[in-house]
Amino acid sequence: MNSKQTDHGAMLLMALTVTLWGFSWIVMKHLVAFIGPFDLVMARYGLAFVVLLLVLLLTRQSLKFPPFLLTLGIAIFQTTAFQCLCQFALVTGGAGRVVMLAYTMPFWVVLFAWLLLGDRPTRRHALGFACAGAGLLAIIAPWQGMGSLTGSVLALLGGISWGLGTVLSKIMFQRHAPNVLNLTMWQMALGALLSFLVTLVVPQQDVVWAPDLFWGIAYMAVIASALGWWLWMSVVRRVSATVAGMSSLGVPVLTVVLAWLILSEQPTSLELTGVALVMAGLVVVNLEGSRGKAPGGQGAT
Repeated sequence: MNSKQTDHGAMLLMALTVTLWGFSWIVMKHLVAFIGPFDLVMARYGLAFVVLLLVLLLTRQSLKFPPFLLTLGIAIFQTTAFQCLCQFALVTGGAGRVVMLAYTMPFWVVLFAWLLLGDRPTRRHALGFACAGAGLLAIIAPWQGMGSLTGSVLALLGGISWGLGTVLSKIMFQRHAPNVLNLTMWQMALGALLSFLVTLVVPQQDVVWAPDLFWGIAYMAVIASALGWWLWMSVVRRVSATVAGMSSLGVPVLTVVLAWLILSEQPTSLELTGVALVMAGLVVVNLEGSRGKAPGGQGAT
């Protein structure tokens, strides 16, 4: 299979990931009334680990732990810090829109990929980043109020953490070529363990046991975590870190649309303009990513 075909397949996987994660933000917003944010992170990752473990056992695949230091680094930055920092941003008073700051991640990916992988952005990348950056700024609209400064900083740190974790994942695939399902399973296990340690430090609200809680956690664990993170790691393996990161900007775009359709949160004309700019940036970057060898240091596999 040539690189162009592989890029198309990876983009289909990314489109599915964006859809699953776009819905997850709507589900998380609904679950706020039922469970503490860090308990939710721990529960979704713990159940996702069990699901992926069963899949590996049933398919008789290896349970061997991947290279330790890189696996731990990915778990700390991409799996745990990203989610916990974003959840903490909401707890400390930041408005829901602050979470969009986490999706500055692609721009941090560019920086870390340049420093750690030698993945120098092209002029076409720069054009795509400019369009997407302007669009994301229009969606966030910081001049209209960003909630608490603490919440904004925490959400931004979440985006930085995810960006570093993405590049560490790319390094893992380039150096060791682990089984994607195996690596994802151990990420869920470590994510559950590390977020459990957070729950011991940060007080949580009492859990409200209700059908909505069970269905919501089921979606977050099985669909958004087990399936979603496996799809994400599959995309990171197949394309450059830059293209994978930029493609994730489809999530806040879809979240705006879903909030409009499901939660009746009418987007402003500025937000719709931002959506259009982000989509334009995604098209530009992904057209660049489909030309020849992926710029992450290896061709698609």
